[in-house]
Amino acid sequence: MLRIEVSPGSLSELDFTKLVQFDIPKPAAGVAQEINNNAILIFEDEQEAIDYAHLVDGYAESLEDHNSTEYLAANDIIKAIGDDEFVQAYIQS
Repeated sequence: MLRIEVSPGSLSELDFTKLVQFDIPKPAAGVAQEINNNAILIFEDEQEAIDYAHLVDGYAESLEDHNSTEYLAANDIIKAIGDDEFVQAYIQS
């Protein structure tokens, strides 16, 4: 099980509440809420996280307003996955 936290200091200031409100696709294994309302993305493994990042990228590109909070949130999710140390190690192996 892989858990990736989306930084609350991101451009979109994405937290669990905002993530639930947006139409951004959710990971198959779900999302969790930290006590401080931070959003935690849950994946079975690193490959699932990478596949999800590609899905979210496609969703973000389909949005008409690339300055919207939802577009920024999608990019913050992609960044969080790309910055995860386990995902990075998986890619390098």
